[in-house]
Amino acid sequence: MRRREFITFLGGAATAWPLAARAQQAGKLPTIGFLGTASASSWSEWTVAFVQRLRELGWTEGRTVAIEFRWAEGRPERFAGIASEFVRLEVDIIVTSGTAVPAAKQATSAIPIVFAIAVDPLGTGLVASLARPRGNVTGISAQSTDLAGKRLELLRELVPGLHHLAILANGGYPAAVLELGEVQNAARTFGFEVFTREIRRAEDIAPAIEALKGRAEALYVCSEPLVNANRIRINTLALAAQLPTVHGNREYVKARGLVSYGPNFPDLWRRAAEYVDKILRGEKPGDIPVQQPTKFELVINLKTAKALGLTIPETFLLRADEVIE
Repeated sequence: MRRREFITFLGGAATAWPLAARAQQAGKLPTIGFLGTASASSWSEWTVAFVQRLRELGWTEGRTVAIEFRWAEGRPERFAGIASEFVRLEVDIIVTSGTAVPAAKQATSAIPIVFAIAVDPLGTGLVASLARPRGNVTGISAQSTDLAGKRLELLRELVPGLHHLAILANGGYPAAVLELGEVQNAARTFGFEVFTREIRRAEDIAPAIEALKGRAEALYVCSEPLVNANRIRINTLALAAQLPTVHGNREYVKARGLVSYGPNFPDLWRRAAEYVDKILRGEKPGDIPVQQPTKFELVINLKTAKALGLTIPETFLLRADEVIE
């Protein structure tokens, strides 16, 4: 080996020392505690993106890194228990998203925490600064107050004569409550009359949508774990009630929703894997800046549009990133 190559090798080894080498010295692989807020099936595409990106960066599950997956199944009351379990297991990093992040932070101030997506991490006190988080938490912030307005613009374009808007939101989930407020504000600027239906458990979904029949021309669905875990049911009921739906990501449209606009979630999870790689190789989470989504996508389901009797303008189809037929 040439001297320069040898020095480069030593430099790389030193960089990777703090977490990965410490874990191996203790007789185990460096371990990631993965807290999924919904179900394994509903997160499958995101999980695959995360694991694949880790592999590309040199971390192969079962060989160079271990991953402990836990699923809250859309029940926020499980977050704290799973986070505490990860602390007992002495995982090297906790990876999660949304409202599970505060639960993880409350469970530990020592284990690095990476969030693939969180709403207003600065305002909620998860980080001291976006540029330099300082503590043990970092990741990708999804806050964008103009997204609600953009989604309503899409609905107005797709649903002729839209005047009465229904909003479905989990009143017990802080991020959904924040989104609800943004939708209500945006709806006022369009002159819509708004009907809000709050849910807190799966059993609330059917009565909430049933109560909207004949009262609204479209339904805005606020994204969160309970809704994500029940997205097929929500869209099936909405379709039966002849309510076009708008969502925050493509997974809902694949589950028979009409249209979505928002961040590309697989991309967010790939980027979360990059945060994990940096931390395993020695960087401190408090020194890694919180970033914003960079990829957004517009997705439309033509089969759902047909079932609703809607004609999608050709100009709209040309703008879409994905058309599900």
